[in-house]
Amino acid sequence: GAWGTSLYTPRVARSRRQAPDNMGKIGKGTGSFGKRHNKSHTMCRRCGRRSYHIQKSTCGACGYPSARKRNYNWSTKAIGRRTTGTGRMRYLKTLPRRFKNGFREGTEAVSKKRAASE
Repeated sequence: GAWGTSLYTPRVARSRRQAPDNMGKIGKGTGSFGKRHNKSHTMCRRCGRRSYHIQKSTCGACGYPSARKRNYNWSTKAIGRRTTGTGRMRYLKTLPRRFKNGFREGTEAVSKKRAASE
């Protein structure tokens, strides 16, 4: 029969762990990521994100060097991520308390011990 002749060569199953021969040569997938080592974006001076396009000289996140900050109403979440209250608010966080007291300055509270003894 045909089983004993040299015409039949058993097909050797390739191991699952062995990568295919074309890994990294075609397509945009996993294999191609190893070839990517040129940066199109760098750090932005205004917003600090890695969104400043070197050749275009514009930031994709904040729009620098444009005078107006980049924001669009079709992305409400993105606006909320960088609005007032997401940072330290060094000045604004004390305003409600100072407003309540009439923006008084240079005065000192009366000692409670002194008020009780009189």
